[in-house]
Amino acid sequence: MAREKIIPVTIEDEMQSAYIDYSMSVIVSRALPDVRDGLKPVHRRILYGMSELGMLHNRNYKKSARIVGEVLGKYHPHGDSAVYDSIVRMVQDFSLRYPLVDGQGNFGSIDGDSAAAMRYTEVRMERIAEEMLTDINKETVDYQNNFDDTLQEPTVMPGMLPNMLLNGASGIAVGMATNMAPHNIRETIDGIVAYIENPDIECEELMEHISAPDFPTGGIIYGYGGVKEAYETGRGKITLRARCTTEELRRGREQIVITEIPYQVNKTTLVKKIARHVENEKIEDISEIRDESDREGMRIVVVLKRSANAGIVLNQLYKYTQMQTTFGVISLALVKGRPKVMPLKELIFHYVEHRIEIIIRRTLYDLDQAEARAHILEGLKIALDDLDEVIKTIRASDSPKEANKALRRKFALTDIQAKAILDMRLQKLTGLERDKVELEYGEIADKIAEYRNILSDRNRQTDIIKEELLELKKRYGDERRTQIVHSAEDFSVEDMIADEDVVVTINNKGFIKRMPLSGYRRQKRGGKGMKGTTTKDDEYVEHLFVATNHNYILFFTEKGQCYWLKVYEIPEGSRLSRGRAIVNLIEIDKDDAIKTFVPVKTLEDEEYINNHYIMMATREGKVKKTSLEAYSRPRSNGIIGININDNDALLEAALTDGESNIILANRKGRAIRFHENEVRDMGRNTSGVKGMSLGKDNELVDMVVIKNTHEATVLAISENGYGKRSLVEDYREQSRGGKGVITLKVTGKTGELIALKEVSDKDDLMVITESGKVIRMNCGDIRTMGRNTQGVRIMRLDSEGKIAAITRVVNEEEDATV
Repeated sequence: MAREKIIPVTIEDEMQSAYIDYSMSVIVSRALPDVRDGLKPVHRRILYGMSELGMLHNRNYKKSARIVGEVLGKYHPHGDSAVYDSIVRMVQDFSLRYPLVDGQGNFGSIDGDSAAAMRYTEVRMERIAEEMLTDINKETVDYQNNFDDTLQEPTVMPGMLPNMLLNGASGIAVGMATNMAPHNIRETIDGIVAYIENPDIECEELMEHISAPDFPTGGIIYGYGGVKEAYETGRGKITLRARCTTEELRRGREQIVITEIPYQVNKTTLVKKIARHVENEKIEDISEIRDESDREGMRIVVVLKRSANAGIVLNQLYKYTQMQTTFGVISLALVKGRPKVMPLKELIFHYVEHRIEIIIRRTLYDLDQAEARAHILEGLKIALDDLDEVIKTIRASDSPKEANKALRRKFALTDIQAKAILDMRLQKLTGLERDKVELEYGEIADKIAEYRNILSDRNRQTDIIKEELLELKKRYGDERRTQIVHSAEDFSVEDMIADEDVVVTINNKGFIKRMPLSGYRRQKRGGKGMKGTTTKDDEYVEHLFVATNHNYILFFTEKGQCYWLKVYEIPEGSRLSRGRAIVNLIEIDKDDAIKTFVPVKTLEDEEYINNHYIMMATREGKVKKTSLEAYSRPRSNGIIGININDNDALLEAALTDGESNIILANRKGRAIRFHENEVRDMGRNTSGVKGMSLGKDNELVDMVVIKNTHEATVLAISENGYGKRSLVEDYREQSRGGKGVITLKVTGKTGELIALKEVSDKDDLMVITESGKVIRMNCGDIRTMGRNTQGVRIMRLDSEGKIAAITRVVNEEEDATV
């Protein structure tokens, strides 16, 4: 017996060699997709096996175990779970943007539930998956031996569908990984067509068509920098956010409803994590979490406490939970068997080159088939043209073999043509059949010319790619699911809130709410009104204001402090709700209270803030004017708006443009009008100058800023519901500091003057009583009369009630807020 030869090898060399072999096997044959069809070997084998079994989209479902056995036994020498898990993922519409397998049964859920065993589930191909195999039987792709060299399997799919971009891919190899994002089919095809029309197209131009990834679970792409980097380099980090809305509940509470979550986030895990943070008090102001998802869609409800600010809670959820995640793009795929990270343009380039190769090979196959058929038809034509001699030759032959030789010798035919003549049925001898041969030969000749033209012209090849892609777009195109927010810095809760007109109310106990302006129906003068808010005996609405959700509001307190909020940050309430305490929204001193507020369009536009002013008036008759720019940088704990002397309090603040008239009215029914230039521009930390002389037992009740003195009218209202309109010109312009003129005759019947407002016929008026009733009427119903009169009754009041607040509601065509 011959002695065995032993070769000594160091363990380091053997480990290195073996590990390299293993790693290359994982990279090439398991973990990474091919750039041409976007499929890993297991997915390719599943689709090929299903097509071989005839599991098409319009055929019956078959057991998943059937296809698992087919793939394992013929092509994929790995565990059955590897194949079945891949099939499951190809079914899930929350894993693939365009699922390739149509499943029947339990294939798992976004909650992380596992699929049923393969003996229980059934599958077949989706129609869109069949586009991956189109023309595979036309020698368009190369085949290789399977693992035991008994069968052949395709090395790549023809891939009419740009699957690499549409469904993306994820996989971990040895020393490398891929994580490619899915895209919308319409955008992808538009981008590929743009590349075909201009191969020198820049990445930025491609991004005009392929704007960003489009994830199957929707959500929001928060910031565009990561998308741009990923498309330009093949690597980038994309921030994803859940899609949420805010809904109002009874009694002034709100709830956040999550309808879409970031890609690859487990819904159950997300809900548990939110609950854990609430339990640990990392996220406060949440009272309940419910998962109300059903077949109609996802719905995770986060109920907030009554004092909570939805915007603040939402930002905490984004910060501490998977409601905000990062998708790290690594566009790594196999190019001719080698792994490579590629930018967007190169991915499209490889797809187009692959499709051109497929079209060339398909056309060559069709050309061979057409030429073979044309060759036979030429033989049939010869036979039909000399039919009698052909029949005579055949009859004179002793056998088919002899007849074949005779025909070939006599008519210069090939063996194939002679066989076709011998196989010809007698019905072909009729005149009609002879015409069909001529017609078919003409059609085949045209096809041959067409195929040769395609093979010689690259433009024809790319035109075919475009035609096929546009047909796919028409057949499978759908809307984008993932919203794009281009600048993360610009994104806020405001982006999800409609900029509509709202009414803001504050009661005497410091509760605030906002309500849609459309919630108030108009009534005629003298109506009884309707309930505007639920109040206790000692509570009534003290301030009412009209603004839009995206306006800024400067809040001024009785002591002259200034605070800042956006209207949408004020909790929305119903007509009967009480609202929320202001102290839960802004940090007001305990012994202070909000007195007035001023809406402004913006605090960022320098031209705007430098050309507008805040005009303020106090109860003791002082006025002060300060540039809006001085209030454009408020702090959370407030800033000084005006210095208030002892025994005085801020009454009113308004926005002016430097060219307005000011009217001040006092409780005894007198008013004074002067130009705002009478008041010089002062700093914030000042107390102002005298605006009106009051005398004993008197105080200012209102300040009106008038821009158009020629057509404007002012409405004076007494606390017992009497009012009247007068022309502004009836109030002669004076210097500030005077006693003014009579604006409403104050009697025991009318009660003291409570408000003075600028109005027009188009305006509506809102009046709120101390008992909480609201009436809305058109100011056109109140006639204009002389200044020195008592007025008419505009609202019937209950015996114990008096008017608490009045505001003007500006017509929608006018500027209601600035």
